[in-house]
Amino acid sequence: MATYAIGDVQGCYRELRELLDKIRFDPSRDRLWFVGDLVNRGPASLDTLRFVRSLGESAVVVLGNHDLYLLKLARSGAAVRKRADTLQQVLEARDRDDLIEWLRQRPLMHLENGFALVHAGLLPAWSAQQARALAQEVERMLSGPDWGQLLEHLWGNRPRAWDPALRGWDRLRVIVNAMTRMRFCSRDGRMEFDTKGVPEKAPYGHIPWFDHPDRRSQNVTVVFGHWSALGLKITENLIALDTGCIWGEKLTAVCLETREPVQILAGEGLVYR
Repeated sequence: MATYAIGDVQGCYRELRELLDKIRFDPSRDRLWFVGDLVNRGPASLDTLRFVRSLGESAVVVLGNHDLYLLKLARSGAAVRKRADTLQQVLEARDRDDLIEWLRQRPLMHLENGFALVHAGLLPAWSAQQARALAQEVERMLSGPDWGQLLEHLWGNRPRAWDPALRGWDRLRVIVNAMTRMRFCSRDGRMEFDTKGVPEKAPYGHIPWFDHPDRRSQNVTVVFGHWSALGLKITENLIALDTGCIWGEKLTAVCLETREPVQILAGEGLVYR
């Protein structure tokens, strides 16, 4: 039995199946942890969703920013806006409602056996246990009857910092932005959302969230994706998994028991700019 964490798939279904063949994944014995962003930009978001959903209890999926965007489109009925977005196939699928219902029941964060699975990161002020409790606040609303209201109020960059006194939409927005969008933050924990480059080119006054000296989640191994410029990074308490498959690079799995990575090269023509 093994548990494999897998980086951002973003609709790269063919590469995902090749990667699972390479690790000899057996759903009766092994488990897969997906860091979120199952969909968008890649050519087969629909196939990816259907397949991962079919895995049942063998797969743990946390929500990424692209997954939330799909939920927003499905709820609002709005058209796909960007040329590189490839979500229309899901929105027009015969089983669309079942897929959307399944997706909105996924967690924002998963905590198990000393590992914290999240799409982007955890604010330095949060312990893993506190972060899990905060994620549940969002999950309860997203899986409930008022999930459309949540998605109407999620988009936006403010507030940029956590404050336990926050209430309402501001509180939920900070939680979601940290867990699905954050890369850099300041020493006092203020998030920065404009920079997507390598850690060495952090904006002035900011550092990668995981390098914060007072990060309270250092007692667990945080497994995350979202940051393709960062690439594969494995340390004692960190596993970064977005290796840019959608940009023509690689799709990566890491066995959590051994910390060993396995990778598949992206197929030809799989570059969306």
